[in-house]
Amino acid sequence: MSDPTYIPLTRDVEAIRIPMGDALTLTAGSEVMITQALGGSFTVLVANQSGLFRIKGADGDALGREVTTGGAAADGPFDEAQVWAQLRECYDPEIPVNIVDLGLIYSVEVTDDASGKGKAVGVKMTLTAPGCGMGPSLAADAEQRILSVAGVARANVELVWDPPWSPERISPAGREKLGME
Repeated sequence: MSDPTYIPLTRDVEAIRIPMGDALTLTAGSEVMITQALGGSFTVLVANQSGLFRIKGADGDALGREVTTGGAAADGPFDEAQVWAQLRECYDPEIPVNIVDLGLIYSVEVTDDASGKGKAVGVKMTLTAPGCGMGPSLAADAEQRILSVAGVARANVELVWDPPWSPERISPAGREKLGME
């Protein structure tokens, strides 16, 4: 009999390996334990494997959970506010505060994409420490979410280190969530 904290996946799902950011398929029957469910995605620990994996909310049914789509409008005109809303759905698997409220987003630049099929969104973000291994995973999650916004043809998230991140960049909402106020 399996450990009751682990649940078997009911079907194959695509996952992102944390912190590397590479995509892979977790097969039906793999036993997983949900360690965090924030921002419309699930962070799971897979039995007999090392490391954490992120599963999209759209695959929640494979976990016996509600399917979520992340909240972006699928159709309609481009709205930069939707880009920011999607960035607020990105979470470090170990920190219960989104990357915007953590102060990790330095800029969002929107231009017309060269293809003529929508907008190109460029984001400059940092991490809490240069040695943090979450960079590729967080950048991939942010790009994927930005691409779900209506009118976005291309997204690029660049990790930058200047200026260095400091706790002063955390928003009041983030400070409250972390018990800093």
